[in-house]
Amino acid sequence: MTTSPRPDPLQRLADEQARRAQAQLLRRVRTTEPGEGAAIVVDGRRLTSFASNDYLGLSRHPALVEALIRAARSDGVGAGAAHLLGGHRDEHARLEEALARWTGRERALLFSTGYMANIGAIAGLVGAGDLCVEDKLNHASLIDGARLAGCALKRYVHADAGSAARQLGTHPEAAALLATDGVFSMDGDVAPLRDLATLCRAQGATLMVDDAHGLGVLGAEGAGSVAEAALAQDDVPVLMGTLGKALGTFGAFVAGSAALIDGLVQTARSFIYTTAMPPALAAATCTAIDIARFEGWRRDRLVRLIAHFRHGADSRGIALMDSRTAIQPVPLRDSAAALAVSARLADAGFHVPAVRPPTVPRGQSRLRLTLSVSHTESDVERLLDALAVALERESHSSPNRLPEGED
Repeated sequence: MTTSPRPDPLQRLADEQARRAQAQLLRRVRTTEPGEGAAIVVDGRRLTSFASNDYLGLSRHPALVEALIRAARSDGVGAGAAHLLGGHRDEHARLEEALARWTGRERALLFSTGYMANIGAIAGLVGAGDLCVEDKLNHASLIDGARLAGCALKRYVHADAGSAARQLGTHPEAAALLATDGVFSMDGDVAPLRDLATLCRAQGATLMVDDAHGLGVLGAEGAGSVAEAALAQDDVPVLMGTLGKALGTFGAFVAGSAALIDGLVQTARSFIYTTAMPPALAAATCTAIDIARFEGWRRDRLVRLIAHFRHGADSRGIALMDSRTAIQPVPLRDSAAALAVSARLADAGFHVPAVRPPTVPRGQSRLRLTLSVSHTESDVERLLDALAVALERESHSSPNRLPEGED
């Protein structure tokens, strides 16, 4: 009896690599070095970066550096164990209390990354026979969280509460979680949180918000998109936030009621079975929270820079997507166009990576520009001038090329 040879996973991976290279969708890891302000060094070239999520400019703040060094001298570098096995230190507890206080929740629970926070929280809340309804443009970690949980996953039209209601109606008897980004990481727009909260109350669903890109930059004291929408813990029972964006450090948390956090301590595998974050990072993050909350001029400056960029783009005829946040995408025809414009900007001294499928839907390649208080008005003006030239050159270089995904 003869059998067909097994498929070779390594060969399959190589074939996928070749396919992505042919479609100009290959990703590349580049080693960078930080410079002053918004500058980074990429492949030996000093560029002004418009790709960082360090929205408040805190990642190199002297007070954070000092807090980290002081705690490392006292507690060492690694926590040495998972939270439940002796790795939970005073600095972790202090950070969880600060996060709960800042976001108006009873408790908070630390995770090593936002990805781990989302998959842990979703799997702790829903499982086989349950329903998770998600925005089509949600972060991959929310989608993967539902898939790993084993529940039914239904996705609704982006930012459309009516579409979300129809998806909730597909399983009217099931326990239901509705999960959404607060600020969408690739489009920069803000979810209709009040409409979604109203829907969840009416349908008996639980609302979860991933506020990775809203925390620190939106709402009173930077408490995020949920705070900006004037929604409380009862409206949004599950709140996730990350620490490596506006706060400039690393890690993530889930915040909510004491019952939620106590339950996740028992069920969230991505919390239970991983080493706790370094306590020195927790100490630095506590300092970052104080700065983010009480130095409101940082958010004010960011708002001015966003307005400056959008006004300058409009006056130069540069098309932008509809975003009022620090994430300002520039839509392009296809992956080739995005790569070409990104390369021209690099030649002009700017780091603005192209974003292509599958990170964004097919046919929606773009430049994902992000603004930070580390930028100056001069940085923004120079970028706008270079972007206008790069886009004009691209429009002339391949005027007959069809948009991505069309024949």
